Amino acid sequence: MSVNASVMPRSELIGSPSTTQPRVDAFSRPQDWDPESFAWEQIRGLVRRVFFTKRAYPVKQVVFSAAESHTDVGSICNQVGRALAQETSADIAIVSRSSEPLEADDVHTDPAHSGSSGIKSWSIQIAPNLWRVPQSGLRELCRDSGSGRYWLSCLAELQKDFEYAVIHGPSVGGSSESALLGQLADGIILVLEAHNTRRATARKIKETLEGSHSRILGTVLSERTFPVPERIYRRL
Repeated sequence: MSVNASVMPRSELIGSPSTTQPRVDAFSRPQDWDPESFAWEQIRGLVRRVFFTKRAYPVKQVVFSAAESHTDVGSICNQVGRALAQETSADIAIVSRSSEPLEADDVHTDPAHSGSSGIKSWSIQIAPNLWRVPQSGLRELCRDSGSGRYWLSCLAELQKDFEYAVIHGPSVGGSSESALLGQLADGIILVLEAHNTRRATARKIKETLEGSHSRILGTVLSERTFPVPERIYRRL
């Protein structure tokens, strides 16, 4: 599934009217606009801004959580992981909540890692430096009681095998676990769905995350059906 995502920085997560993204009429779309290429460029831009922008602290483990449970986050995590794998040779984990099967072309076997131990030994390698880590496997590995101790243990285990982790977290609107993850990991990115996520809902979630001291790194606006003109996108 392709993801048509627009990335907004944290400072404009749920902005004032002056920072609200304007509506673009369908007839103003460039005729040669390619939604797949546009979405991929947005994902690459997100990866560079989140993982490779100089900050007071390094960003290595990032949680992606939807505002609402029906929003597809798994596809975004997969694309972020693949884009990150093109930017660095470091080992990367996509921690997946989904049990959907991979296509044959998605499975990569590297002889250099054939004797891997730890998490890599039961994860699925999908690129030379990229693995899909089923969250069910982490549950077996990290048996600590309580969400806090469980996720502290999981993040520590991930850090042993992977320099970066892209974590598919539970929806923020239906669970307090995402807020906890936003505290324990290096940050959280909120996924909003164009034309479905209400502004009031997103604002309330933002306030909840900030109130719990989660590190909000930004947002992704998914399922967008039109490009943002360059002159407008520079303001976002």
